[in-house]
Amino acid sequence: MKLWTIGLALGAACLVAQAEQIGAVDTAFQWIGPDHKIVVEAYDDPEVQGVTCFVSRAKTGGLKGAFGLAEDKAEASIACRQVGPISFTKPLPLNDEVFNERLSILFKKLRIVRMVDKKRNALVYLTYSDKLIDGSPQNAVTAVAVDRATAIPVK
Repeated sequence: MKLWTIGLALGAACLVAQAEQIGAVDTAFQWIGPDHKIVVEAYDDPEVQGVTCFVSRAKTGGLKGAFGLAEDKAEASIACRQVGPISFTKPLPLNDEVFNERLSILFKKLRIVRMVDKKRNALVYLTYSDKLIDGSPQNAVTAVAVDRATAIPVK
């Protein structure tokens, strides 16, 4: 029974952080293993229906990349857009991590944080990477304006 509960919790955690790969382009040929590439992934905001974030980032190929041992670069670009009617599943915190994805086998993650700009009725999304010891200051930001007729519920 306990094993089943742990498996269910792990499965739910994986679903939250899942990205849908939209496409990729090769950037460098590798003799062994997959080529280095830039991937574009879509992340639907789990608490805001109608908003999707598109993130492009480098993905290391070669043998290390093939076995999941490569450390991907910390650089990423983000563009979040309204893709349908915007609605909220619950009140939002003013600052909340909505996605994260592993960039290396142990210590590096790509993170996407949603911030609420109450004054402008907008959702601001920031992407950056962190590392256990030394994170990267490289970041990208985008915003989605919400119609003034739809107030953003805040915690």
